[in-house]
Amino acid sequence: MPKSITPEQLKERMDSEEGAVVLDVRAADAYADWKIEGEKVQSINIQNSKLRHYGVEAFSAIPKDREVVTVCAKGISAQEAAELLENKGYKAVFLSGGMTAWSEFYELLPVVTSSSFAIYQVMRLAKGCLSYIVTDGKDAAVFDAGRHTDKYLDFARQLNLHIKSVFDTHLHADHISGGPRLAQQAGANYFIAAEEAKDANFSFNPVPNDKTFSLGQDNVRIKSIRTPGHTAASTCFLINEKYILSGDTLFVSGLGRSDLKGRAREMAEEMFATLRRTIANWSDQLMILPGHYSDFREINSSGYVGEPLSEIRSKNPMLHLTDKDVFVQIAVGNTGVTPPNHETIISINRDHKQVSADEESELEIGPNRCAVKH
Repeated sequence: MPKSITPEQLKERMDSEEGAVVLDVRAADAYADWKIEGEKVQSINIQNSKLRHYGVEAFSAIPKDREVVTVCAKGISAQEAAELLENKGYKAVFLSGGMTAWSEFYELLPVVTSSSFAIYQVMRLAKGCLSYIVTDGKDAAVFDAGRHTDKYLDFARQLNLHIKSVFDTHLHADHISGGPRLAQQAGANYFIAAEEAKDANFSFNPVPNDKTFSLGQDNVRIKSIRTPGHTAASTCFLINEKYILSGDTLFVSGLGRSDLKGRAREMAEEMFATLRRTIANWSDQLMILPGHYSDFREINSSGYVGEPLSEIRSKNPMLHLTDKDVFVQIAVGNTGVTPPNHETIISINRDHKQVSADEESELEIGPNRCAVKH
């Protein structure tokens, strides 16, 4: 009987010097759409039917001298694959819970740390979702929390922090927000732009443009900057004049798409205005910390996703376009596949619809699709 491993144990293997060999036994189209990736991951896609029909030894891509981690949607077929491998003398383990469990794995990564100021990036690897814990060493603000609020409460306990504030940069359409729930559980204040929360059933504190918030003894200053385009009232947050939590407005490799709330051209025009009137005036030295990433190669040498604005400007020609019509044509035309279930997720995030935890997992399955590629 093969052993199972957890997502945490898989990540340890991925980060090790040897890396990890992952045999994904899902259908080819599911694998092509969404899979486990990493700098030191050798990924193979072979279905169990083929392993049984041709025999494991027929596939030279499966190494016999290394451990193989088998993966499927929920862990059942992966266990069978691991047994097939073990029976032929291969060393194999399977990922317990499969891609569903992998999609719910969060990792805490330091961006900057000192006794009086720190930013931690909370990376949800399978979804490419990024959230943040900003702290003065005692009190903390959480930005763009995912639905697994226990993760943030656990991280706060590990760091000996008290969550005082929870912010959302916008009302999310690609994943289920944990913001209001986390604020309630932590006894914190929840903040979002009023226009983003229009008709929502949760309580909130409105975030106006150009307002400064502080943590603790004023060691951490948080300034709101309205940046419409991805949504009507998307808001970035400037932290201590050096770091921008850019939400879904600006990514390392693209811009936030403008079509998820049904006004694609209008919102693309808003994004153009944001780029020309606001972001164009930002310093090259600002560190951009986005709300998503779409490729593991966006993870920098320090282990988190973020780049100085100068680097992003050098790689993204859309930031330099001066013709609005050209920009809008590209922005509307390059959005790609619409995130599945986004209308249902928006309804849940407005607290108009309640679903079970299992339904939440199913709704979120798949990769991040919030960016316009350049």
